[in-house]
Amino acid sequence: MNRVNSIVNAYLLVENGIISAFGPMAECPESPHKSRNMEGKWVMPGFVDSHTHMVFASSRHNEYVMRLQGKTYAEIAAEGGGILNSAKRLGAMDEESLYRQAYKHALQAIACGTTALEIKSGYGLTVDSELKMLRVIKRLKQTLPITIKATFLGAHAFPSEYKDNHNAYIDLIIREMLPRIAAEQLADFIDVFCDEGFFSVKETDRILTEGAKYGLRAKIHGNELGLTGGVQVAVKHSALSVDHLEHVGDKEINYLLNSNTMPVALPGSSFFLKIPYTPARKMIDKGLPLAIASDFNPGSSPHYNLWFTWSLACLYNGMMPHEGFNALTINAANALGIHETHGSITKGKKASLIITRAFDHINEMPYWFSQNHALEVLV
Repeated sequence: MNRVNSIVNAYLLVENGIISAFGPMAECPESPHKSRNMEGKWVMPGFVDSHTHMVFASSRHNEYVMRLQGKTYAEIAAEGGGILNSAKRLGAMDEESLYRQAYKHALQAIACGTTALEIKSGYGLTVDSELKMLRVIKRLKQTLPITIKATFLGAHAFPSEYKDNHNAYIDLIIREMLPRIAAEQLADFIDVFCDEGFFSVKETDRILTEGAKYGLRAKIHGNELGLTGGVQVAVKHSALSVDHLEHVGDKEINYLLNSNTMPVALPGSSFFLKIPYTPARKMIDKGLPLAIASDFNPGSSPHYNLWFTWSLACLYNGMMPHEGFNALTINAANALGIHETHGSITKGKKASLIITRAFDHINEMPYWFSQNHALEVLV
């Protein structure tokens, strides 16, 4: 977590979009390729945002005001806000408009250094709307130069008509959504919001078991609202990641230590909702790796600037600057299953890079909080 290697006065050779060599400038080979002088600049691996909800219909600024007035997340949801509010608006929005809006958000994220990201569905909550979201994500994959992974999150919340009949909605996910998603090859992963007031451990287990039959590996929303078993069910299903983790005890840490599941903190959500932060310092000191992500969404984390995420992680999650760097690069790539192609400057990996000004020290990057340090982003 705390190791970042660097080379002063270096060269980097890229061929066909792949890093083919790098090292001290004194060892730079002669090359017929076009060269660029990066004197006075830093070159670093591009950020990986392993948790976003980038496809949505509109902001939820009214709920923001409600929170400023002192209302809780649960109270806002009870008044028709929250995920169900986003689902209602998304259902009324046509696919083309949804795509154009998400495309703009993605370009802004890329400008901040994001060179790979995950996008979840979950604001549909009907067969047609969930498919609409996933088709938009598939189109973004085809039109944007960065790497994008699609996650099916039909189990984000229970629609109001299924509030008292959870099994009926889970049947809808399993019997109607999953087969159609698989037929159109719309998702890479499957996610469930396993937490208090949302999907139970038993319900989550059932959904993930069925998703695995279609080749969808798990990613879990867990332990945002309490010690509700999200970590345990994630580890049981060998989930790529378990995200949120605002509530983590020794039991959860021990489960993760004996797994290949990457814990992911979402400091932007904690900041915006004024809820506890993932105890990153405790987790790292116990021997766990950690990734961080933006959780970009209209309700609880309306930002895509991973430089700011890095600053928040240092200020409030107890991470050191070097740890935050690794959490946004190689560990985030692990949380997205793309660590063999992204997350570090390594021979054979994609040349997804951020160019910044020269700093006195890496510590300066999160110190200048909320700034976008990317002068250029290469993908």
